[in-house]
Amino acid sequence: MQRQQQVGASLIEVLVAMLLLSLGMLALGAMLSFAVQMPKLSSYRANAVNLASGYIERMRANPKGFGNGDYDLSSSYDGSQTILKSSICAYPDCNSSSLAAMDFDETKMAVRTELPAGGIYMLSDSSSGAVGTGNLWIMWNEPNTNAALDPSSSDNCPSAVADSDPKPRCLYVRFKI
Repeated sequence: MQRQQQVGASLIEVLVAMLLLSLGMLALGAMLSFAVQMPKLSSYRANAVNLASGYIERMRANPKGFGNGDYDLSSSYDGSQTILKSSICAYPDCNSSSLAAMDFDETKMAVRTELPAGGIYMLSDSSSGAVGTGNLWIMWNEPNTNAALDPSSSDNCPSAVADSDPKPRCLYVRFKI
């Protein structure tokens, strides 16, 4: 019996190697696109943390306005990029209520400037008997991201924006004055 030599086996091996290499390159491209998005998304979150901290410090500087409920304002999130104007509170015509309105307007303007379609929502817990505590949400729209980063999975948003389209990314801060 005579043995026949195989022909084309090395070509099949090369094709399989090229297939595996191309799958690896696709995975590398997906990881690269994910890595490019992450710094921008983390900068949005860092900006939101700084804005929340600044607004809480403003409330601490005006405890009378916080106690009166002047900082309890509805959501300013509407998904738009419109830059808002701030109210002015100047001595001697400035009281705790007008100072709270100015603080909210300035923070709302900063949130809209620093975050895409940013908004803010604040609710104090004075009705539940927990005097001096509150809840603050900073909301913004993230650009189209991978499905793993989809904001619809965010559970930190208040019910006031739960039905918004597109659903925003939210940062929730519970604080005590």
